[in-house]
Amino acid sequence: MAVRAVVFDIGGVLEMALTGGEPTAGFPAMITAWETRLGLAPGELDARLHAMDEQLHGQGKSGALGTCTEEEWLAELRAVTGMDQAQCDAFVRDHWDVYCGAANSELIAYFAALRPRYRTALLSNSFVGARREEQNRYHFDAITDLIVYSHEEGIAKPDPRIFQRTCDRLGVRLDETVFLDDFAGHVAAARALGMHAILFQNTAQAIADLDACLGA
Repeated sequence: MAVRAVVFDIGGVLEMALTGGEPTAGFPAMITAWETRLGLAPGELDARLHAMDEQLHGQGKSGALGTCTEEEWLAELRAVTGMDQAQCDAFVRDHWDVYCGAANSELIAYFAALRPRYRTALLSNSFVGARREEQNRYHFDAITDLIVYSHEEGIAKPDPRIFQRTCDRLGVRLDETVFLDDFAGHVAAARALGMHAILFQNTAQAIADLDACLGA
């Protein structure tokens, strides 16, 4: 079956940590810095944030699946950390800077150039507010036909439904689609559905593998 569509992950693929690797790699350093800033013992802020996540999860709320609003998440953040509004605002700015990382400009340009030969989409396991923050920084909607965020869909990779939903919206079959992701479990799930799936390891490797797949 000829390839008609290309779908990319965002974090760890089009967005990279400022020091290399995927954006989430920077969160431990950010948390450590904020523990010092707030006068907390090492590991204390991290423990509070984990407890907050578990509490929200117990209430059936998840920022990754959109069952928790951004406002609810921020209210819980202030409650468990004891931050005042100014501190919370600064923490959230740092959070989004780490989350969005730095642009992988070479791969973004490669992806943008795939249109109009192919239908294209971005498929991300995301968090409430991600569309706003990534749009402000990278204007992804200008380079792709579709962006699918887990927090807007209520389902996340590797759930087969989110792959199927993405292809349905593009108007293509699963086996007509190439998928690029930096998480092996997501790649395996896509392959199990019949998609052409490539594991991102670095930009040069990803482009070479994509070229080989699209050329074939």
